[in-house]
Amino acid sequence: MVTHFDLGDIAVDVVQKDIKNIHLSVYPPAGKVRISAPLRMDIDTIRVFAITKLDWIKRQQQKLREQARETPREYLDRESHYVWGNRYLLKVIEKDTAPEIELKHNKMFLQIRPATSDGRKQEILEAWYREQLKEAVPLFIAKWEPLMGVKVERFFVQRMKTKWGSCSPHSNSIRLNTDLAKKPPECLEYIVVHEMTHLLEPTHNSRFIIFMDQFIPKWRFYKEELNRLPVRHENWDY
Repeated sequence: MVTHFDLGDIAVDVVQKDIKNIHLSVYPPAGKVRISAPLRMDIDTIRVFAITKLDWIKRQQQKLREQARETPREYLDRESHYVWGNRYLLKVIEKDTAPEIELKHNKMFLQIRPATSDGRKQEILEAWYREQLKEAVPLFIAKWEPLMGVKVERFFVQRMKTKWGSCSPHSNSIRLNTDLAKKPPECLEYIVVHEMTHLLEPTHNSRFIIFMDQFIPKWRFYKEELNRLPVRHENWDY
């Protein structure tokens, strides 16, 4: 069931479903507010909860509106692309062989067949980013499993619009945003640990915060660092 209410000039979408706890999210790019609430919770209680979080909502919306965004990708020479927090200038090489991507100094060489479409270039680059994550993530999981006393059965890498990651405690699996390959490695590690912590505590309650402070004392810094570099240009829809 979906309902709506306004807090001044802030519109709030409420989705009620079969969950135990209430969750508040502020989504990019403009700060759309959505609350997921248990079916048993009445709308007045949800509204009071939102009012208590109003200052936090406004801060998150301001951060999102100020965050730099990439211009639409055209895959032309000297276009900027990021890998592990470093900026590279694209160099497109047309060659009648299999696609390939190579980093040299401050350049990203994208080798493609002649007449390759922009859509295909995007697919090639995103597949390459996924492979970078698939190589990096197991090392972090192996490092943190014995330290945290949890076991990740499977991890997935996929394009995600509104989250850096997610966790499914019932299947001991985590999902990670492909764009994390553009961010500094310590930010990826923070997100991996964040999602693994949900295997100990599914919600973002005080117990979760205590775990994060214990595992990665600088996690708040890394959270801010994720917003430092430009994020993907999107045609956002909900």
